[in-house]
Amino acid sequence: MCLIPVFCWIAAIVLEDMMTRDQRGELPQTLTDLYSHFLRVQMKRKKQKYGGKRRPGKLTKADKELLLKLGRLAFEHLEKGNIMFYSEDLERCGLDVSEVSVYSGVCTEIFKREIYCFVHLSVQEFLAAVYMFHRYTRKDTAVINKFLKYLKPTPVSGFAGLFNNDPVTSLDGFLRGALIKSLKSENGHLDLFVRFLHGLSLESNQRILGGLLDQRNSHPGTIQKVLYNLKEENSYGISPDRSINIFHCLMEMKDQSVHQEIQEFLKSEKKSERRLSEIHCSALAYLLQMSEEVLDELDLEQYNTSDEGRRRLIPAVRNCRKVVLPGSFLSKSHWEVVASAMTSNPSHLRELSLSKNKSLTDADIELLSSAMMHPNCRLETLRLWDCRLSEISCGSLASALRSNPSHLRELDLSQNQLQDPGVKLLCGFLQDPLCKLETLRLSDCSLSEISCGSLASALRSNPSHLRVLDLSQNQLQDPAVKLLCGFLQDPLCKLETLRWLHSSQEPKPASLLKGQQVEQKPPAEKVLSERKWWRTMKLAKLHLSSRDRLSWSCGTRLKDCSLSETSCDSVASALKSNLSHLRVLDLSYNTLQDSGVKLLCSGLESPNCKLERLRLNYCSLSEISCGSLASALRSNPSHLRELDLSWNQLQDSGVKLLCGFLHFPNCRLETLSSFRREGHTGTTYS
Repeated sequence: MCLIPVFCWIAAIVLEDMMTRDQRGELPQTLTDLYSHFLRVQMKRKKQKYGGKRRPGKLTKADKELLLKLGRLAFEHLEKGNIMFYSEDLERCGLDVSEVSVYSGVCTEIFKREIYCFVHLSVQEFLAAVYMFHRYTRKDTAVINKFLKYLKPTPVSGFAGLFNNDPVTSLDGFLRGALIKSLKSENGHLDLFVRFLHGLSLESNQRILGGLLDQRNSHPGTIQKVLYNLKEENSYGISPDRSINIFHCLMEMKDQSVHQEIQEFLKSEKKSERRLSEIHCSALAYLLQMSEEVLDELDLEQYNTSDEGRRRLIPAVRNCRKVVLPGSFLSKSHWEVVASAMTSNPSHLRELSLSKNKSLTDADIELLSSAMMHPNCRLETLRLWDCRLSEISCGSLASALRSNPSHLRELDLSQNQLQDPGVKLLCGFLQDPLCKLETLRLSDCSLSEISCGSLASALRSNPSHLRVLDLSQNQLQDPAVKLLCGFLQDPLCKLETLRWLHSSQEPKPASLLKGQQVEQKPPAEKVLSERKWWRTMKLAKLHLSSRDRLSWSCGTRLKDCSLSETSCDSVASALKSNLSHLRVLDLSYNTLQDSGVKLLCSGLESPNCKLERLRLNYCSLSEISCGSLASALRSNPSHLRELDLSWNQLQDSGVKLLCGFLHFPNCRLETLSSFRREGHTGTTYS
């Protein structure tokens, strides 16, 4: 609030008065403290200006009546969302213009047309809280029940037991009812009002107001009940921004325990071991937002708390560079907070990762896409894998990527069953001059030949900036493979990396693969499950380069793809291309036919081929295949340095052919690896 000029003016008035008094009191610690002192200063100035008897620290009956009338005006119009009032509104609350003028520091005339307002909305909220708390101390059933009328008949989900204590006679019931009404508000117009209500429950603030409020129900035991309710409040289904107000209410009651516990948590080196309650998460979200240092990463899974606790952490995205929001426990109100973080000034968010958010709707994607088009948005990476994206969502994302201010460089849509129309929309923006996307991941998206055609067409376009395309885990047929390999030879294609793994089913246990026995895992790997181990073993990437920017490590992995002769021909053509800078080719777990191996070997013999590593594990190589390999490795331009033939049941004749070429002067092979028999350790020749 220090960014608000009027608030600074209020603080200056209070501090000036306190510093010039003979007996200086304790400086304000909360907003309620500050505004209570401000109202007291205004009453003091009114006496000095208009005269009259004044007892130190006490208000006259007339002063009390006037302030409560102003409070009624403030409260009734706060509920309606009004900040300006006409003379008839004043008259309805028993006020006239002359009475209002004596408190010109609180309520003033504007526009000189009998239109009035409080000097600031926060002053209106404070006076409204004073009025409502006074009505509570008077047990005004009519006013209190009218205020809570939307809650009493059917308490909302998550607030069961709200009226175990009567809100008219019980302070904790009254304050909890007011809190819940504010939490249900979409625009938060009652947030500060409720904070003031909690602050006014303290005897110290009641004393500052000079008898305006009767000092009742401030027994320590009652206050402890209120504090307990705040710390245990369930805000399921409530906006995370509203939830932070629960922490503010604690602070207004001068309870520093949660704040201190979070400070200790931030200093702790073992944060993952400390369990955070929901109120802790609200406090943490607030402190992270207010921090002068921008948080590098916010990953909700790293915090030891409940799903509700993670939801309360969402507002912290406004002060983070990278945010990871996995799972399906977020709703519209949470995506609104994320969108506001993307469009804030300044926006710090650069990377947003949303994994397995299957509850994302088309409206949510449209909201995030609209935020990407905002001039303040600087988002560079967006991950939406396994989010059940529809064609409508693809259209929203495509529109965002066409927008002029879009800074997005990486988009991950893996594990979404994208249809051809959706892929076509996404490919359309790649050809747009405004699109600056460099990395697109479409792993496990069930791409068809039509989809691959759209991709190939987009990548041939002159303005396309795409450098990395991930198509792993797609069951591509020969025509699709031919399209994807063909565009690599197009001069307009700027693609540097193509990742491509195909596996139609979950990897099977080692004992079922090719009927082979597999050696035991080393002790160091026993911590990994068999499933994870084999997933790691079968991890594959295809890197097909059309520029010389790729490093030594770039290569092609086509493990377990059931490659056909046609597909092998397409890969061989890519190897022969004068644009190819391929260094690593992994064709493991493919039952290659002799004709397919022969085609691949023809690529090795090409003067354009710069391949240095070839892996043919579990390929059931025959003597003919071994002969083709030996012939290719004898060729003058062959650059191959490493050949891995593990888990092939090579016959003597095949081994003889493979070993024979090692004597040729043109052979540059440095490492030959082979597992010669089932269940035996491997042999490496260097």
